[in-house]
Amino acid sequence: MNRKLLPLLMTAGVLVALFVAASCMYPGFGSARVIANLFSDNAVLGIVAIGMTFVILSGGIDLSVGSVVACTTVVIATLVGQHHWHPLAAIGVALVLGTGFGWLQGGLIQRYELPAFLVTLGGMFLARGLAFVVNMESVGIRHGFYTAAQEFSLPLGGKAALSSAAMLFLALFVLGLIVAHLTVFGRNIYALGGSADSARLMGLPVARTRPAVYAVSGFCSALAGVAATLYTGSGNPAMGVGLELDAIAAVVIGGTLLTGGVGYLAGTLLGVLIFGTIQSALIFDGRLNSWWLRIAIGTLLLAFILLQRFLTRGPARGSAG
Repeated sequence: MNRKLLPLLMTAGVLVALFVAASCMYPGFGSARVIANLFSDNAVLGIVAIGMTFVILSGGIDLSVGSVVACTTVVIATLVGQHHWHPLAAIGVALVLGTGFGWLQGGLIQRYELPAFLVTLGGMFLARGLAFVVNMESVGIRHGFYTAAQEFSLPLGGKAALSSAAMLFLALFVLGLIVAHLTVFGRNIYALGGSADSARLMGLPVARTRPAVYAVSGFCSALAGVAATLYTGSGNPAMGVGLELDAIAAVVIGGTLLTGGVGYLAGTLLGVLIFGTIQSALIFDGRLNSWWLRIAIGTLLLAFILLQRFLTRGPARGSAG
């Protein structure tokens, strides 16, 4: 068996085991409605995690994603609710700002060879501060377009339906698969994460690829902010605190190596669904508080880090195309 596939297969096994166990313990858990809700309720985390996957595959990290989500929601809500912009125009501005913010961070990391951890930590504080400067409080969004978008759903039969936020998540996931595995940009990301020096020697455009990767993360964070406004109907500068850690955990549980160069977007999707399954099981149970989700995720994260350590002692890493 390919050793690179082992974390992905283990993640799939954990998800199936958790879902089957919860379905046996709680009547109605295994319904199509609950499955659809896993995508709707975790769309924001999933979209952010897709962008984080690209960053980690390149050998980097992005701690600013949660703050960018919050800033995006406030910008959209303020432009629509207080300045009477059309939602599509506000969303377009927010996506451009998020993408530009990510590109700027990646450019600083590449140009001045700065640690990604410190640059994006600064970006986290900057974006969060900007969110509170734009608006100190939660702002509701009242517009016919938003109302229609929130009410729009894709029926799956019975009471199951995918919300507009869930459809954004799944559409981005499919696009991410294409970019990661079927484009030159995706192959460059894997090569950069495997070894930046080797990538340079092969003549790959490292100086352009790294800023572009962070621009992708910024775009995904801004899109997650859009999904959040569709899910909650408001913008909140305090939203997304700790979201960057949840996204990193989902990516690692999904089998992507923190050192870069090896991983699968499909694994990230499974990692996000594990989050959702545990959270839904806690809600169905009703006796345990939400902190048990952190305990369970922390345990899984440590287990997968140990597995990664075991696997990286084997043959040299390469790209996972």
